[in-house]
Amino acid sequence: MTFSILARDAKTGILGGAAATGSLCVGGWVLRGAADAGLSASQGTAPSTLWGDGALDRMRGGETAESAVASMVSPDEGRDYRQLSALDLQGGTAAFTGAHSVPAAGSRSAPGVVVAGNLLAGEAVLESTLSAFLDHPGELAERLLAALFAGAAAGSDSRGLQSAALLVLGRDRAPLTLRVDMSDTPLDALRALYDRSQSQPYAGWCEVVPTLDNPHRAPLPEEFELVADQASGKA
Repeated sequence: MTFSILARDAKTGILGGAAATGSLCVGGWVLRGAADAGLSASQGTAPSTLWGDGALDRMRGGETAESAVASMVSPDEGRDYRQLSALDLQGGTAAFTGAHSVPAAGSRSAPGVVVAGNLLAGEAVLESTLSAFLDHPGELAERLLAALFAGAAAGSDSRGLQSAALLVLGRDRAPLTLRVDMSDTPLDALRALYDRSQSQPYAGWCEVVPTLDNPHRAPLPEEFELVADQASGKA
């Protein structure tokens, strides 16, 4: 019902995830992340948000992605109807696809990136999503968006798409959490939302809010005036 990608930028340590589905609210259902823990994507016929949250908690406690996925999957009697992927802070990945997942279903991985999906038009969706991410130059968010568009072009969710989401996290930056919960063209809407987030006044505001590495950050007086002017349309 969904395809997703989780990745770590090896040069910066920034984490990012993206997902799209033929149902509503993929961001709220599937993607979980924290800059001090890692990323997870929990999806499937009967997805468990508990899996996604639990995997993050375990990675925050020091478990690898592989260990976190195994810990969440093994005690769950409904696991055959679920899918889970995870990425830890070191770029380690893991994925589980339940035996009763609606085909095409499965996962693909490369160093620092994992793709998963179910109810897909074909396994080419997984392969195209991964290849587009690996081949696309630029910043992590751009690569994740390119991966979603490539997966959609390769067949997508077999029902088409209704929602899409993008999540980018880092210790030294404000979190970027973008969600298109319902749209006839969710990838185009997500792309437009991302582009807007990189322009003023939003981009400037993100430069002065607290981060994990600078939890007390606030604008200098001259920076505050600039942000205020941009927000009011004076700059």
